[in-house]
Amino acid sequence: MNRWLQTPLTEALGCRYPIIQTAMGWVADANLVIGTTQAGGFGFLAGATIAADELEGEIRKVIDATGGSNFGLNFHMFQDNAAQCVDLAIQYRLRAVSYGRGPDKQTIARFKAANVLCIPTVGALKHALKAVELGADMITVQGGEGGGHTGGVPSSILLPQVLAAVKVPVIAAGGFSTGRGLASVLAAGGAGIAMGTRFLMTRESPTPAATLERYLKVNDPQHVRVTTAVDGMRHRMIENRFINHLERAGSFGRLRIALGSAWQWKQQTGMSLSHMASVFIRALREDPSQLSQVVMAANQPVLLQRSMVDGVPDEGILSSGQVAAAIGELLTCGEVIESIAVEARQCLDALLARSQSPTSIHPASLGELL
Repeated sequence: MNRWLQTPLTEALGCRYPIIQTAMGWVADANLVIGTTQAGGFGFLAGATIAADELEGEIRKVIDATGGSNFGLNFHMFQDNAAQCVDLAIQYRLRAVSYGRGPDKQTIARFKAANVLCIPTVGALKHALKAVELGADMITVQGGEGGGHTGGVPSSILLPQVLAAVKVPVIAAGGFSTGRGLASVLAAGGAGIAMGTRFLMTRESPTPAATLERYLKVNDPQHVRVTTAVDGMRHRMIENRFINHLERAGSFGRLRIALGSAWQWKQQTGMSLSHMASVFIRALREDPSQLSQVVMAANQPVLLQRSMVDGVPDEGILSSGQVAAAIGELLTCGEVIESIAVEARQCLDALLARSQSPTSIHPASLGELL
């Protein structure tokens, strides 16, 4: 039944299936969004990691390939070109924007005036409530199974909490890669699913082969784990040599690693010898562990770039959801989306058939069995 997959998400975003491709840094480029859009999903460009002088070109590339602006742009208000992202989303009348640390009410009002939907991502109930108060049109809730910076509440708990508390459509992220997962979200009252890792591990993904190979080798969800060693915040990633080394180091060891990586990529991070010396002297007076987190947070885009662009997975960060351990091959975006849609329909059809079976137990007859 096609009606199973017609939800408030597909109605609002104009896509065939209630499946969203999230805006992964250095991964969600124009080609990935094009692949997602042409397959019937809804894709977000990763505006936070696309160079300011290339962003408009990436937007136009998707429009030219898909024949419209039926896709989204992700950005953060703290990035240098946040104003550019806002202006371009409005100028090109993109269907939606997504964000974490979100815009204020005035900026959201600008989006609404241009009919650009606001779909923030949150990891806690209180953040969902605040986002709706500010004017969110839909909410994406990411459970702790999700990759990158993530909360500590699993999707199975977070999704029902938010569904019960807000009136806007709710999209589930964190731990989804199959049609069974989509069916469970729709049955719970969700509007659809959002996936990052599943789209990262597709043939349209720009991720280098050496890095994708590392993702494909993961077969134990416990090896896609949370660490706070990078910047002090919960960050789910695939275990690798760099993270293990960072976690084993003491306070001064982490500071040395942070400064060393910043110096190694000094052109990108802006680190100079005098700056490095001043940071070290400050650490002697203050807390080296705190300073190492500050430096490593500044390094983070470069560390992601090292694995996701340069293809050196042991020298960077491998952000990932736990579902990487359940993915054994690289498919096209079309194959991924279609297989999820088919399986979800089958699950929901089977559920309906069981509910209509004469031998099924209906709520009204439960009292007779007790």
